[in-house]
Amino acid sequence: MFAHTLVSALTLTANRTFGESMMRFFNLVVTRQADLRIALYEHMLLVLIPVGIAICIAIPLGILATRYRAVEIPAIGLANVGQTIPSLALIALMIPLGFGIGRRPAYIALLIYAILPILRNTFTGITSVDSSLKRAARGMGMTDLQMLWKVELPLSFPVIMAGIRTSTVIIIGTAVLAAYIGGGGLGAFIVTGLGLVRDDLILLGAVPSAILAIIADFVLGRLEEWVTPRGLKV
Repeated sequence: MFAHTLVSALTLTANRTFGESMMRFFNLVVTRQADLRIALYEHMLLVLIPVGIAICIAIPLGILATRYRAVEIPAIGLANVGQTIPSLALIALMIPLGFGIGRRPAYIALLIYAILPILRNTFTGITSVDSSLKRAARGMGMTDLQMLWKVELPLSFPVIMAGIRTSTVIIIGTAVLAAYIGGGGLGAFIVTGLGLVRDDLILLGAVPSAILAIIADFVLGRLEEWVTPRGLKV
């Protein structure tokens, strides 16, 4: 009887606390709209810039890795090493490495994290193209460059897009940690909320970040379907 009463009391308290937290959160959304817009803009920069640069680096590097074994081993190896370092440790490592604090070291750390999924999927997508299609293209007199642009890349676009999609969602979550080195973004609310023990501030950073990840995943998922050749759709 006592245990049942205690559980009921704790449940009621938790529900009240959650309800109060949500009320304070919605109040903050209204009263700090300007700050939220600025933080959201900064967070999107923390995602778009590293992912954009990662696309420009990883796709050409992935293509070269399919052509040259000397490129494949170090490129995939270094990308794997960068991905295995804990995200917070990698961001914090930017300070002793001489990059200081602010957005620049945050961009560099997030770029390292963004490269691997795109690089790996580019390599996998191109190497997975049916060899018979490559032989047919070669028999038609296509050069290596023509075969890449007209056969390999179109057929591997869905896999490459899946890598970009994965990378983007990962960076949206990881960018929250950039606030620990002054990188700004939605993580600033979370860091401040943790320091002040204010769950409404934590929610002000966490909820928009989660919504942003869901929207990005949905949009890139539709784009992935759009670039998939009709013959490859199930």
